[in-house]
Amino acid sequence: MHELHYGNDGAALKAIRTEVTLVWRKSSYSDEEGDLCVEIAACPATVHVRDSKLAPSAGPQFAVAAPAWVAFVAYVHASPVG
Repeated sequence: MHELHYGNDGAALKAIRTEVTLVWRKSSYSDEEGDLCVEIAACPATVHVRDSKLAPSAGPQFAVAAPAWVAFVAYVHASPVG
């Protein structure tokens, strides 16, 4: 997996390709039956997200800049459940 590095303003710096071994971990909110499974792999500049119901590297995955992930998690925690 290659990772792009971002500046403090979120703008991509020159394309620096760094070989990264992703270490995936399942969300604590995933259910026991495996129907609602999300895994993330955090890197210094990005957070990668995938659906763990699919075989590793068989399904889609995406990556977001670390500050965007922090903002997303803060929004989810602040949102009412319903």
